[in-house]
Amino acid sequence: MASFEDFKALDIRVGTVLSAEPFPEARVPAIKMVIDFGELGEKQSSAQITKRYTSEDMVGKQVIAVVNFPPMRIAGYRSDVLVLGAVPNEGDVILLSPDEHVENGTRIS
Repeated sequence: MASFEDFKALDIRVGTVLSAEPFPEARVPAIKMVIDFGELGEKQSSAQITKRYTSEDMVGKQVIAVVNFPPMRIAGYRSDVLVLGAVPNEGDVILLSPDEHVENGTRIS
């Protein structure tokens, strides 16, 4: 079991997708995104969300992401943050987002 201290170690924030494009080099279909996290700046991410979303859908969308994991390399692309979503079935992701627009960089607790 994870402890409350484990949860507190995660830095989870809201950001707005500035740009998005298909990521055909990825092993599993994905979308590359640049996300604005306010005071934290712009971060890149790759997400396997193509079952429900297109690149065009993502621009302007607010998403929730863990911003303090180390960067990962995915098919040569640096992914700085982990965008969060519900996974009802394998390969199917429904992104988490706030009910109302909030300032980029707002913490999730």
